Amino acid sequence: MLSAQQLATMLNLQDKMNKKVNPDWLNAGYGYLRAAMVESVEAIEHHGWKWWKAQQKDLPQLQMELVDIWHFALSACIIDYKGDVDASAQSIAAELASGNTTVSFDGKDYDASMQSLLDNLELMTGLCAAKRFSVPLFMFIVTQCDMSADELYRQYVGKNVLNFFRQDNGYKEGSYIKMWNGREDNEHLVEVMDALDLSKPEFSDLVYDGLKARYPQA
Repeated sequence: MLSAQQLATMLNLQDKMNKKVNPDWLNAGYGYLRAAMVESVEAIEHHGWKWWKAQQKDLPQLQMELVDIWHFALSACIIDYKGDVDASAQSIAAELASGNTTVSFDGKDYDASMQSLLDNLELMTGLCAAKRFSVPLFMFIVTQCDMSADELYRQYVGKNVLNFFRQDNGYKEGSYIKMWNGREDNEHLVEVMDALDLSKPEFSDLVYDGLKARYPQA
């Protein structure tokens, strides 16, 4: 289960990133759950659903889609609580603590723990289309995709911090260098995170500092 510290870190990072895109993002009317719905459909594609042809589940891509969905879900939650990050964290923590994997949708109850990954992805897509999101359902899907809560946190923070780092180093202006010493920044990110203690409250800052130390200086 995600810890209170992990939830606080992720929600604060999401709020900062959204403010970087638009300082008034809370009132902009962006369709965050619509975006989560589209990502959910993409996750279904990576799972494979076509019965008339041979398909293989692409687990790494599935996990990446879940990390993207989580970005949008956190944004939607912050909006629900009018920008109150602490209240958002408490709400998510309460949902997780309930351990309730049953979702009511369109007059019917669905227990995620009794459904296949594909059916749960479809259920999550439907909920997002109806402007709803179930954290317990999402976290059960994370488990079905062979991810732990810590790994979700790790991948989320990594992607978020890398996005910040790119913006701070000229990504928007086109001056950012993506290849460092013959390798992409994503590869450096993995190495930086692997060398750090995930449990430290300042984990995201340490990731940023690690990238900064490696980035080629002009």
